[in-house]
Amino acid sequence: MTSSVVFMLALGLGVIAGLRSMTAPAALAWGARLGWLHLQNSRLSILGSKAAVWILTILAFLELILDTNPEMPDRTVPPSLVFRMITGGFSGAVACISLGQPALRGAALGALGAVLGTFAGYQARHRVVTKLHVPDLAAAALEDLLAIGGALFLVSRL
Repeated sequence: MTSSVVFMLALGLGVIAGLRSMTAPAALAWGARLGWLHLQNSRLSILGSKAAVWILTILAFLELILDTNPEMPDRTVPPSLVFRMITGGFSGAVACISLGQPALRGAALGALGAVLGTFAGYQARHRVVTKLHVPDLAAAALEDLLAIGGALFLVSRL
């Protein structure tokens, strides 16, 4: 696999983290558990443990539920955005490590992807709700499906 493809995967996982911050790490944990990722000789091998898989899956599931709560802070405010950048950076780094590429470059691309995914996801959801008059819950569910499907697609390519 060429380095440009690897870096696109890292960027893509960052975009997923921008949509749903815990979905990309949870998908990576499942990928590690299923043997799709090559993390055996790294400190990240713990990502494939049963505990990591279940903890990250539960956190991702809780995020999907909490996203429908109108009292949750906007994803674009600094604490939320920074957290998405962290999970995106982590996801990008894991992707690159799995494929023998520089972790730092993957982390940078993942963090950049998280910023792109955060703002693009926010704008897309806002426009679907306001211009197409789709209920926010339906738009959120569509975004959830896109994030989960996209994460599984990208992780399966690692």
